Amino acid sequence: MRTKVNDRIILLVLAGLFAALITAATMMVRIPTPTKGYINLGDCFVNIAGWLLGPIYGGAAAGIGSSLSDLFAGYTVYVIPTFIIKGLMAVVAFAVFKVLRKKLPTLVGRIISAAAAEIVMIVGYAVYESLLYSSVTTALSGVAGNVVQAIGGVAFGVLLYEGVIARIPAAKSLAVGKK
Repeated sequence: MRTKVNDRIILLVLAGLFAALITAATMMVRIPTPTKGYINLGDCFVNIAGWLLGPIYGGAAAGIGSSLSDLFAGYTVYVIPTFIIKGLMAVVAFAVFKVLRKKLPTLVGRIISAAAAEIVMIVGYAVYESLLYSSVTTALSGVAGNVVQAIGGVAFGVLLYEGVIARIPAAKSLAVGKK
């Protein structure tokens, strides 16, 4: 019998698993950018965490997983901004998709919501890096790398969700955005 307590425990466990998955996916492929950041595969799971776990659990999983990867990789100056930016990305992916799913096909809604979340990432890191380096020019040099990461985050996140996760019956019943 499913209860609210059981649902919360399931969401908490899934959030922990997604945090670990996001950490691993972020650290597996790291292509350096001019601002000493890196392009990675974590964003596709950040978006999926938002869609599947909702704004609170998905945002926590995205923020914790992404910031842990920065911590483990030695990018300590990015840990707190990454926690905020990636957590906000999952919240945006969830919120935009929740609004669009009533008006558009799910594929289109996921693409648009993932793109909106990735815009948060691009702008968030540009603002942070302009403050960090005291230079808008230096910060803008990292935007191209973040755009490439964003494209990958949208493409792989949508393909993985629509191609695999959406076809798993248990995933449909767990998705917070479906309720």
